[in-house]
Amino acid sequence: MRLLHARSLKFQDFNESSLPPYAILSHTWDASQEVSLQEMTSPYLPSKKGYAKITETCRLALSQGLEYAWIDTCCIDKTSSAELTESINSMFRWYQKARVCYAYLSDFHTTSDGPDLAQCAWFTRGWTLQELIAPPTMEFYNSSWEMIGTRYQLEKELSSITGIPILAFGRLPAALRSFSVAQKMSWASSRVTTRTEDVAYCLLGLFGVHMPLIYGEGSRAFHRLQEEIARRTDDLTLFAWVPAENNFAYCSLLASSPAEFGGRDVVTTHRRPSSRS
Repeated sequence: MRLLHARSLKFQDFNESSLPPYAILSHTWDASQEVSLQEMTSPYLPSKKGYAKITETCRLALSQGLEYAWIDTCCIDKTSSAELTESINSMFRWYQKARVCYAYLSDFHTTSDGPDLAQCAWFTRGWTLQELIAPPTMEFYNSSWEMIGTRYQLEKELSSITGIPILAFGRLPAALRSFSVAQKMSWASSRVTTRTEDVAYCLLGLFGVHMPLIYGEGSRAFHRLQEEIARRTDDLTLFAWVPAENNFAYCSLLASSPAEFGGRDVVTTHRRPSSRS
């Protein structure tokens, strides 16, 4: 795992079994303004807005006694398909292992929670779903990097905005299994991603699934995700979805997107007896 040293802004590689304490950033991307691994190596591009997110994350980490940080825009070599695949398949676990996660809401301009909080783009993105659930500790910051509150302090508002039960926040994978497949799909039902395939890839950690990334496969990625879930669970709520269009002439056994799990009372659990070990 590649971490950014918060003082020197230099990268260091670590085995996952011997990671130092680190902070991790959750944010929405502005593709033209984010700083990549190559751009952080040489030369720096402080003119890009994304550079401020990197330095502010490091500043917060140091203020809390943490020497390292992980930021998805610059800590992954996206020119390497192998590294990108490994990172996306590991990302939920990396958020779980972080000492603290900073959620930066770039379009939230006050320091108190309220109606405007629900309008933040952060709550609409596919990738931030796992970033809300996985970390053990989470702090929310507004556009000026002023703290809004911790996830614990805001848990009622966050649950109301996202539809995710408070008991799901900061849970280990074993605890998340108490929520049905349909429930977890419903949490993603109104979220969007820039790439079609990422609708599936951003949910890998939530379901404990690992699979290769094939950009260009389109909605087939979400079908593959459901096939992998079916191999790992006897939870029949995987099939508790409704087609997005009112056309029932032909209907696949698998949903075409998480949106088809939304907009109705979600089946909480329906598992048949299993002899699997």
